[in-house]
Amino acid sequence: MILSDLTIKKMLKEGSLVIDPVLPHAIQPASVDCCLGTHYLLVEDTKMSSITLDSEINYREIEGESITVPPHSFLLATTREYIKLPDDLTAFVEGRSSIGRIGLFIQNAGWVDPGFEGRITLELYNANSLPIKLTAGRRICQLVFCKMDQKAQKPYSGKYQGQQKSVGSKVFLDKDI
Repeated sequence: MILSDLTIKKMLKEGSLVIDPVLPHAIQPASVDCCLGTHYLLVEDTKMSSITLDSEINYREIEGESITVPPHSFLLATTREYIKLPDDLTAFVEGRSSIGRIGLFIQNAGWVDPGFEGRITLELYNANSLPIKLTAGRRICQLVFCKMDQKAQKPYSGKYQGQQKSVGSKVFLDKDI
């Protein structure tokens, strides 16, 4: 079940869902808009010959009120908002239509597990032939919340829990079975 604006407001008020900060105009009929933060990561391609799943990736860190994403380029960014999901709620991260229409694709693997706490790391890709300048504080994505049928037996406590800034891939830490 996708949560309505009324349910989202109720959960925020009672503290079972945390989104900080959240502005009243960010709450949409079935989602909450999130804004771009000030922290970015770019793959440091001059220090690697390729990216593999079993070795750490080198990133260059950038802090700033704005960033320009060159055409056909990828970077990681973070949301301004810190979220904390209860153990029976998940969230989908979706790009805003207005942002997608300028050629900026936004993703975060599309999913936030129940029990997650932290800022959301976003994967941004400029599919346009022109650079796209982004400014911190602008609405960039939205969270769509889904109520689970019951609390998760093992809520999220993984390698991205509590992140405060953009966090690069930690796939090299996976213990595949």
